[in-house]
Parts: sequence; C-alpha cells; structure tokens
Amino acid sequence: MDLLQDHLTRARASGGVFARTVAEPPWGLRLSGTIQLALHAVVQGRAWLWLDDPQDALELAPGELALVRGGLDHHIAHEPGAACLEPEEFKARHADAHTPGEHSDGRQAQRSTVFLCGAYQFSGDVGEGLLGALPQVLPLSAAVGDPLHDVIGMVSRELAAAEPGQQTVLDRLLDVLLVLAIRTSFRTSGSAPRWFRASADPRLGAALQAMHDDATHPWTVPELAALSGLSRAAFARSFQRALGQAPMQYLTDWRMTLARDYLRAGQPTLADVAERTGYGSPYAFAAAFRRHHGQPPGVWRRQQEERTALLGAGTGTGGDGVHFV
Repeated sequence: MDLLQDHLTRARASGGVFARTVAEPPWGLRLSGTIQLALHAVVQGRAWLWLDDPQDALELAPGELALVRGGLDHHIAHEPGAACLEPEEFKARHADAHTPGEHSDGRQAQRSTVFLCGAYQFSGDVGEGLLGALPQVLPLSAAVGDPLHDVIGMVSRELAAAEPGQQTVLDRLLDVLLVLAIRTSFRTSGSAPRWFRASADPRLGAALQAMHDDATHPWTVPELAALSGLSRAAFARSFQRALGQAPMQYLTDWRMTLARDYLRAGQPTLADVAERTGYGSPYAFAAAFRRHHGQPPGVWRRQQEERTALLGAGTGTGGDGVHFV
C-alpha cells in the first residue's frame, strides 16, 4: 500500500454523498462549510463557483472540476452572484429538470447544465492532515490524455442513458475522481505534505513505507537506513532534511496519530491501543502518550467524546452535518 492510499484508507474518505444535478437558468445552490470536502465536476453546460465574493467566481466548463475544502460556505450557479438556494429548496425547484436531449427541445438543451457533486467526510487526524494540505478551492482542468479527463468522459457516457447499477458505477467513478484530484494537487502544489514528497525519494520511500506498513515493529535508525541503502548518518541527514524531524520522532508522531484515531473510534482498552501502536504494555503507551500530549490517554479520550457529543447536539445531525441534493 502506498502512503497516499494508506492515508485515504485511514481517513475513511471513500464514503461520499453523491448527486447528479440538471438545472436550467436561473439556478444557484449554496452548500454548507460543514462539508469537509466537496467535489464538483461539470459534464454539460457551464457553472460558476465562489466562496463569499462572486467577483472571484471560478468558471467550470465540461471536463473541469473543483475541490472545495470545508470551513466556508460555497456557491455554485449559472452565473456569478446569482441567488443561491439551500439544497432542499434547490432540489424541489429543479426536480423536473431533465438531462439535455432527454425530454427537452434544442433551446433548453443549450441552456441546461449537468454537474456532479460529491461530499466527503474525513475521519481523525489523518483526514485532517490530508485536508489541511489542500487549498480552499482547487480547480483542475483535465487535458486529453490525463486520467481525470478519461474518468470524466466515463461519467458523461454513463449518464447518457439509464442503465442497471448506474448509481453504483457513478459512486465509484466519483471516488476515483477524488483520488486523482488529490494526487494531482499534491504533485503540483508547493504545500503538499512532506511525507508525500519524501515518499517519491528512492532513498527514503522504502523506510517511510515500512513505518506506515507496520507501526508496531520496534524500528531502529540502522534498520531503516539499511532498507534505504544508506549509512545510518546519511539516512538520518536525508530524513531530517526532507521531513523536518528525525526518523524516530516521525515514527512516534505517526504512532500517536494512529493512537488518537483508535481512541476516538472507541477501542475498548488501552492494551488494545498499545498493541496496535507498537508499545509493549498499556503502561508504556500511557507514558508515551502523556509525554506527547501532556495528559493521560483516558482523559484525552473522554474530552474527545464530550466534544463529539456537543458537536452532534449542535448540528442536530449526529455530528455529520452533510445534506446534499
């Protein structure tokens, strides 16, 4: 498993809410900033996307898509500054719209827009790390020969006619779009996570992969250096330069990241968490956790449970907060 796949799997980012929308002008949709990551792809027509200022609106044409990180509400409409409805009202207003060419004349077909939306929820610190490495809005244009272009083309062809199992196919294609978009962003952005850039370095990739594959192993610097084909000193220098920390500190941080996610998920005992994160006993794990976080793991877990309960009560949706058309 490569590091990006490992992060996506641990963030449990594969369960997106999906919608295909057909709208004729005037139309506009407002989506809440509680959606951690939204993906929009235009199949036919044009759409404009913006956050709080319509003058900064981004135009999306067929074959183009955008990722929008949560925090701020965002809008997508037939033109910048158009009135935007809440999802339920938008759905009711455009319930009778049809895909161009299905039940509309030529003029309506030219005016209609077909676009795809996906809303993803990420879990834990691994998910937050992925999201934090993305810009607020990431536009991506899929050139011919780009896998993004091919997948969007597959989506467009799938939407051309209703077929058995179509929703499942569209859901899976949307997941592929998400992974390709994140990968493209990390490859082209100066803010990509250090572990992503370092994983492409043949001197460091094997060691990083080993730590992620088996965080329970009692790794040592000489052992990791041997995997990388470097001397201990050369490996330590290269790792520090690329990751900004020593190899054992990186391993501890990764183990603590996993531990926090296990604690949030309600692992029944500290012994279970200790075993999953490479500590010989719950006492050794608790001591390491206290050094890292300044409090015992049991106290930290109770605080997280209380925080989650408060957030769920505040949204009225069990903490999810996602509503899509």
